[in-house]
Amino acid sequence: MEFANKEYLLLLLLIIPYLIWYVLYRKKTEPTMRMSDTFVFRYAPRSWKVALMPLSMLLRILVFTMVVLVLARPQTHDSWASKTVEGIDIMLSMDVSTSMLAEDLRPNRIEAAKQVAAEFIIGRPNDNIGLTIFAGEAFTQCPMTTDHASLLNMLQNVRTDIAARGLIEDGTAIGMGLANAVSRLKESKAKSKVVILLTDGSNNRGDISPMTAAEIAKSLGIRVYTIGVGTNKVAPYPMPVAGGVQYVNIPVEIDTKTLSEIASVTEGDFYRATNTKELRQIYNEIDKLEKSKLNVKKFSKRYEAYQPFAIIAILALLLELLLRITIFRRIP
Repeated sequence: MEFANKEYLLLLLLIIPYLIWYVLYRKKTEPTMRMSDTFVFRYAPRSWKVALMPLSMLLRILVFTMVVLVLARPQTHDSWASKTVEGIDIMLSMDVSTSMLAEDLRPNRIEAAKQVAAEFIIGRPNDNIGLTIFAGEAFTQCPMTTDHASLLNMLQNVRTDIAARGLIEDGTAIGMGLANAVSRLKESKAKSKVVILLTDGSNNRGDISPMTAAEIAKSLGIRVYTIGVGTNKVAPYPMPVAGGVQYVNIPVEIDTKTLSEIASVTEGDFYRATNTKELRQIYNEIDKLEKSKLNVKKFSKRYEAYQPFAIIAILALLLELLLRITIFRRIP
């Protein structure tokens, strides 16, 4: 509750001098009666009327307080907001070739990429997000959706052994991975369309070159952010051997030139991540660059709320008058 005329509340300070007057001078204005001896009345029970004498004073203070509150114009208000969210359509294109098992990122490249991508998805609840995976071939793991719980579930099911088991050809088809993601955004009506492509190698498979896919993305107004993941020079790779795993160092061959050109052509950015912390920072930076638009319209309506105070003032005044002409009636 708010008051439109707050300055009237200062009138409540007048109650203080009234109380002082009542305590100090009220008794002097009361009529008195002289008696030779008050012994008879010393132990007489106190009349209930005497006990109620301050009630008139309290009712007058109540009336005055309520009148001041009415003058101050108490108001209540209802407010509500209408929100319109304009999301972004995003396709994540992730390399799942066997080289993503290298453990230069902890616990390995693919698990680090999945973990950071999951955090990115959780942080963008209003966007349509889908997932493309690629090795020597590419296919859509999850089409664009706002059902992020299903998307996260499919992301967690991404494994590199689909190439190792021969379900798809092993290798790195960057062009195919990008083209597949772009095809999912082709019919999008969103004002902002984005592909985030993550790989740890160079294009060595596929029928579509990376730059051809980039030109297609450019023609459709799709911005591509490319991420090269992996340390410099060599990385430890778990090689299965009889009875266990043997680690060997494999060369890190990221085609930074091509990835940079893809980002440049599509007005995106190229990033290089050599550890999980850097990868998380990259996704955070992309998250800041690609913001959803939120339009908020606020409405407010005020209501006068003086009626209860006015009713209390009237009732208190009537009660005080009634007591004055009945219980507290004075004989002239």
